[in-house]
Amino acid sequence: MTARERVRQHLVEHALRRGDFVLKSGRRSSWFIDAKATIGDPEVMVDLATLMLERVPRDATAVGGLTMGADGVSFITAAVGATRGRALRAFSVRKETKDHGAGGRIAGVLRPGDRVVVTEDTVTRGTSLLEAVRVVREVGAEVILALAVVDRGGRAGALIGAEGVAFDALFGAPDLGVDYEGAED
Repeated sequence: MTARERVRQHLVEHALRRGDFVLKSGRRSSWFIDAKATIGDPEVMVDLATLMLERVPRDATAVGGLTMGADGVSFITAAVGATRGRALRAFSVRKETKDHGAGGRIAGVLRPGDRVVVTEDTVTRGTSLLEAVRVVREVGAEVILALAVVDRGGRAGALIGAEGVAFDALFGAPDLGVDYEGAED
């Protein structure tokens, strides 16, 4: 079984839930995906990071995105990359500006001039990715790709593309046996 097959199977068996769920937008859905249940599992963690690294352009220097959705995938991707000669800084974008310590919205390592892959665990419309793109640009870094583990809505590419950033996802909802959701993320 390939890394992609193992991660897909894990997502279906451990992260995909069926029932009645209220999404971030307030809309209801008959299914929900908790990709962190896969991202944080040592059985497939390295496989997932490997799949991410395959999509991260060779000239990228940093990975990160809006906390909490991006944290796990960004940090495991950077860690596994480091063991394979791919030096990637990892960071999180805070939801609000920190008013103590060094302040700001960035935690971790992000430098002006970095070439960044903005990450997220699961996207529907891509609004969290968009917010992260804008904050990263404010720091003076360049976003070269927005990359999600799961695209549950099939619409993030249009939103992110309007910002001049390419979008990619390891898996779309149909890869997991469900239809794209139209609700906001």
